[in-house]
Amino acid sequence: MKFKRQFIEGQYGQVHIRVATPAVITHCPLICLHMSPKSGRIYQQFMRAAANDRIIIAPDYPGFGESDPPPAQPEVTIEDYAQSMWEVVDALNLRKIDLLGYHTGSLVAAEAAQQRGKQVGRIVMISAPVFTAAELEQFKSLYHSVPLDEAGTRFKHMWSEMMNHRGPGMTLKMAARSFAENLRAGERYEWGHRAAFAYAPKFAGVVKQLAHTIKVINPADDLAEQTPRILSYLNNGTVLEQSQWGHGFLDADTEAAVRVIKRALMD
Repeated sequence: MKFKRQFIEGQYGQVHIRVATPAVITHCPLICLHMSPKSGRIYQQFMRAAANDRIIIAPDYPGFGESDPPPAQPEVTIEDYAQSMWEVVDALNLRKIDLLGYHTGSLVAAEAAQQRGKQVGRIVMISAPVFTAAELEQFKSLYHSVPLDEAGTRFKHMWSEMMNHRGPGMTLKMAARSFAENLRAGERYEWGHRAAFAYAPKFAGVVKQLAHTIKVINPADDLAEQTPRILSYLNNGTVLEQSQWGHGFLDADTEAAVRVIKRALMD
């Protein structure tokens, strides 16, 4: 397996991607879409373990990781993130792909499948929340931009939330690496959440329109209560309860994650 990082040209500048390529390819490529405010780095260990039969690609959304940012106005959307993913697919001359999305990435996966459904095979989502109006307002109030100050309030808040949502097996070193990804986006760090919350009211409706096989993994994280509601919107899929996992499971329990996700892509 070969692992490399590279850049492709996109509508906002350069898009940074990670690519894992096996010696023998027997399945279509898998595009991995990250949560907010992270980058494709969350999939790095998973990619190295899983890329034994297909190419696996993890892009950074515009403005996250090492990808160039979109302008501040108009506000970037889930539709924009999905279009950026298709720019990666086209630049690499890929045809049909499978999708793996995590939190915000699940919304991006649904939108990408709506935009160009014939190019999408199977979809795996790690959490797929269906919010009530009250829950959505609560999440918006929690995930908002905290102004910089000399006391480091923003960073204390970030770290506190990371510790609150830290899953089994997620070490402090893993948490520190994850925390560093938050910081890469600078003042844009909540743009991904903002886009996700704007898209959330129509997410279930988009999923309901998709005929693709969709497997939804529901770990015991901050969206565990909202995710099972997606079941009634799935035309061809199911929700897989994985309560032994929380945030960080792709690093903390990589081998098991590979088994579950690969099975979900094949069943």
